[in-house]
Amino acid sequence: MNQTRELNLPIGMTPERWEQILDEVEDVHGERMVLQMGPQHPATHGVLRLELETDGEMIVGATPQIGYLHRCFEKVSENMTWPQVVPYTDRLDYISSMNCNLGYALACEKLFGIEVSERVQTIRVLVCELNRIANHAVALGTYGLDIGAWTPFLLLFQEREHILDMFDELCGGRLLYNYIWIGGLSHDIPDGWTDKVREFIVYMQPKIPELNQLLSFNKIFIERLAGVAVIPDDVAIQFGITGPNLRGAGVKWDLRKNDPYCGYEAYDFEVPVGTGEKGILGDCLDRYMVRVWEMEQSLKIVEQALDRLDRMPRNDVKAAIPKSFGKVPAGELYFRTESPKGELGFYIVSDGKGKPYRVKCRAPSFSHLSVVSSVAPGLLIADVVALIGSLDIVLGEVDR
Repeated sequence: MNQTRELNLPIGMTPERWEQILDEVEDVHGERMVLQMGPQHPATHGVLRLELETDGEMIVGATPQIGYLHRCFEKVSENMTWPQVVPYTDRLDYISSMNCNLGYALACEKLFGIEVSERVQTIRVLVCELNRIANHAVALGTYGLDIGAWTPFLLLFQEREHILDMFDELCGGRLLYNYIWIGGLSHDIPDGWTDKVREFIVYMQPKIPELNQLLSFNKIFIERLAGVAVIPDDVAIQFGITGPNLRGAGVKWDLRKNDPYCGYEAYDFEVPVGTGEKGILGDCLDRYMVRVWEMEQSLKIVEQALDRLDRMPRNDVKAAIPKSFGKVPAGELYFRTESPKGELGFYIVSDGKGKPYRVKCRAPSFSHLSVVSSVAPGLLIADVVALIGSLDIVLGEVDR
């Protein structure tokens, strides 16, 4: 008996009865029905098409069909100079573009042997953690909307607007930033900007308990998620699931702690994991709650980064940027960072010329989407919406 299938059985359904149903159901031309969910369905969170094979309201099979947003990221990158690739990384996970900029920049810096200043590292941590909060605000708000809660969606998007406004003042973009460059930043933070970030922290801290009262502890919301679409830790590891989805299964793995970069080892923060308190460890509710708790931890990191900046003298954030990328060291490497959705990795190959010979992006959403075919059988149609929303995928980095 498949463990995942058994855990996902509807209430009142025994494993024996489920196997009997599978034996009785005929082929696709008989009792089964194939439903096309997407690619314009709002609950697929992008241009994703799910091919659902159903027996009544029960899912028998689910096949994700991708490729509607393919933009040839990797091939385009191989025809651009090293710094010209940075704006293309913005378009991967366009909900958390700062983190995509960072992953590529750190990979190039390690390959080229570039060392950036502590001030640059601190600013990078600051903006990436703000972007993590913005990402989770979208994930949680749209998830509530998927389940049927309208007000939390408005609340969280309102909080996200404050971050986007600050990013707009910082680098002139609300969604796509091109801010973190290879060897530094496009420019330093403007005067008075950190004061606005501190005001945001004070403003945001009470909003998370408000979200919990409004949505997280809502009886209907809990009943819709608890025990639904369980992804056990061994299944998560087999499918390469990372980030909040892995931590939701109880695995305490965060690259900021386990393989730190940008000085994260010097920051004081916790790594939240799922508890299975309201349902089963690794269910939709655990994946949701991990993101709520991570917003609180990101606020702590942002506050520490601001304190560090206050003690640092201002210096040139472009000092380590090479004057020319026409001749760079040859070699190859894989570098990974903890993006809001999971492990974002870049495998890059240099032949010593001004353009990358090869750029490969390891996108977390791609791995997370792959688990749907294994977890969906046994769910009801309405629960597929809960499953997709709990994974927090973005098609920009699935299709690339």
